[in-house]
Amino acid sequence: MKIKPILVFMAVVSSSLAIAQQPIYLDRTRPVEDRVEDALSRMTLEEKVRLCHAQAKFSSAGVPRLGIPEIWMSDGPHGVRAEINWNDWGYSKWKNDSITAFPALTALAATWNRDMSALYGKSIGEEARYREKDVLLGPGVNIYRTPLNGRNFEYMGEDPYLAGEMAVPYVKEIQKNGVAACVKHFALNNQEIWRGSVDVVLSDRALYEIYLPAFRKTVQEGGAWTIMGAYNRIWNQHCCHNNRLLNRILRDEWGFDGVVITDWGGAHDTKEAALNGLDIEMGSFTNGLTSESEFTFDDYYLGKPYLKMIRNGEVPEATVDAKARNILRLIFRTAMNTDKPFGSVASPEHYAAAKEIGDEAIVLLKNNGILPLNPSKYRKVLVVGENAIRLLNEGGGSSELKVKDMFSPLDAIRAVYGDGVKYTEGYRSGRPRYGKEDKISGRILDSLRIQAVDMARDADVVIYIGGLNKNAFQDCESTDRREYNLPWGQDRIIEELVAVNPNVIVANITGNAYAMPWLNKVPAVIQSWYLGTMIGPSMADVISGKVNPSGKLPFSFPKRIEDNGAHYYGERSYPGIENTGDGPRQEYLDDIFVGYRWHDTKKIPAMFPFGYGLSYTAFKYGKPSLSADEIAAGGSLTLTVPVTNIGSVEGKEVVQLYISDEKSSLPRPLKELKGFRKVNLKPGQTEEVSFTVTADDLKFFDDKTHEWVAEPGAFKALIGSSSTDIRVKSRFKYRQ
Repeated sequence: MKIKPILVFMAVVSSSLAIAQQPIYLDRTRPVEDRVEDALSRMTLEEKVRLCHAQAKFSSAGVPRLGIPEIWMSDGPHGVRAEINWNDWGYSKWKNDSITAFPALTALAATWNRDMSALYGKSIGEEARYREKDVLLGPGVNIYRTPLNGRNFEYMGEDPYLAGEMAVPYVKEIQKNGVAACVKHFALNNQEIWRGSVDVVLSDRALYEIYLPAFRKTVQEGGAWTIMGAYNRIWNQHCCHNNRLLNRILRDEWGFDGVVITDWGGAHDTKEAALNGLDIEMGSFTNGLTSESEFTFDDYYLGKPYLKMIRNGEVPEATVDAKARNILRLIFRTAMNTDKPFGSVASPEHYAAAKEIGDEAIVLLKNNGILPLNPSKYRKVLVVGENAIRLLNEGGGSSELKVKDMFSPLDAIRAVYGDGVKYTEGYRSGRPRYGKEDKISGRILDSLRIQAVDMARDADVVIYIGGLNKNAFQDCESTDRREYNLPWGQDRIIEELVAVNPNVIVANITGNAYAMPWLNKVPAVIQSWYLGTMIGPSMADVISGKVNPSGKLPFSFPKRIEDNGAHYYGERSYPGIENTGDGPRQEYLDDIFVGYRWHDTKKIPAMFPFGYGLSYTAFKYGKPSLSADEIAAGGSLTLTVPVTNIGSVEGKEVVQLYISDEKSSLPRPLKELKGFRKVNLKPGQTEEVSFTVTADDLKFFDDKTHEWVAEPGAFKALIGSSSTDIRVKSRFKYRQ
């Protein structure tokens, strides 16, 4: 059939008119701010308010009348959580929501490798996109203050520079998938005990120098699209609607243009939520994990009560306009972004990424030469420990994952060492249960220990794989650890194993530091982490030497809990003191001296210091050179040091730069991390490692003037393999 020209002409004209009449907010060629303002101008007050609170456990509303879609969120940060029911905490039991479990963020920090962070963000972003999520609730960048914090495994260690540098590539790469990173928990969520009510008291110096820098980097350098408020209080006001934290610091000082989302159940007051910078309220009237509520979503603080306050003139309508602008901007960046890729899930590429990250995360803490463990030399291998077979993706709170595959350490060790590998539990811990724990009888624990020791007598080598797990009061959301020692009698098991067999390799899996009363008796210690799907192959390859360990500790391991700065001052400093009527109050008496800063300044040696990690090879640091002997205000200099692999195998070294201020008007740590680079070197190879030192690297925060200050004078650049293993030094001056 032949189409008449006149009909074709009319069709073209009609199509052109349709394009011309298209609302600005639907035109993705227009600037986002124009689209936001156009959409806002078309919305009713009720529609604006509806954007500001949940419509389901993990979703907030769009504007159906205008074709603006809802927002879908998912827990992270080391995997996309299984689907949760619309309005309860039960799993939906879908058949298509299994994913890759990536290493926990403590493991990512232990790689000290920005490329691994970028690979991580890209991979997990692809999985979130495939699952049609608009917001992934991570990364977590709260500072590791105490080894008892049950949620430390989700964070990136004790140093704000390391945490910020490792978080930025993660955020950038997630968001290239059209999925918003949600940086959490803003701020000072450094313990789980009393997390919903504790009021944190600290100096502005500690706030700005230690606890805020990683958040600031994710906003200003990473361009994070969302931030999650913390449960706790600061300055006697909850973080999720804290005026100073959200309005003055996050938006005014840092220029954040994204969305602030509560942690689930983190809102407590309608007027504060309206005025103090909160945008989306999620999970109110629950504990954020298990409990349910009789309230409907419209009853949330930012639901009907907020609408009523606006209509009554108690709060300005401009407050909801500001929230709606932020939320619309997020929707245009994510749910209405037609340029985002399709994503993928549980792919060979993602398994390879998880394996590579896990390989670089494992830290060799001690080795008398027994490692790497030669498969031809050791035929009868005994593996002891529940973590060799336990599904460590289960439990832990909101980071619990439903994996497609989980390759256990025991299976991977058997694949390397063959039929001579035997296994026994050694101890038993019970099921992961939120806020509760199974009680394992002493008779059962004695029986398992005795059996393990008996089997160890006949083994060539024992590989002990214990540590912590995701049970309550271990590495788990909503509870802190009760003790610094390993639970379930593991210290006694290790002591008795090494008493009957000197070849005991301790390869524990934890997200936290722990005591090692048996350290001097065992020949080797490996610190593994929750490495996700590929945990087994990564551990087996490091043990066998197929992979040369290159991880470095992202936090210090104190010898005793009392050696940690948060615990040194007693319960006022951790966990705080409960006051009648006002809730618990906690003082950060360790101030700016967190982690290695504390150990250095107080001259309390750590068992294993920050930045520490051994290798199967050795590295020599040559004489450093400076491009200049001083820095002027606003200027910089370049510091270069040659690093040589003087061993017999290829390996990776993390070269760390610390800066020391020789004289300051205010107390300062002896040194602070200001740079790091991970280099891969073949035997005999040398690489020139360079760092740029700027005036900003010399500054401290003066809380009297509320500004960052670099004082004229002498500084030292300290370059080494850990915070205590300084190999070379250079001296320079700063002048204004």
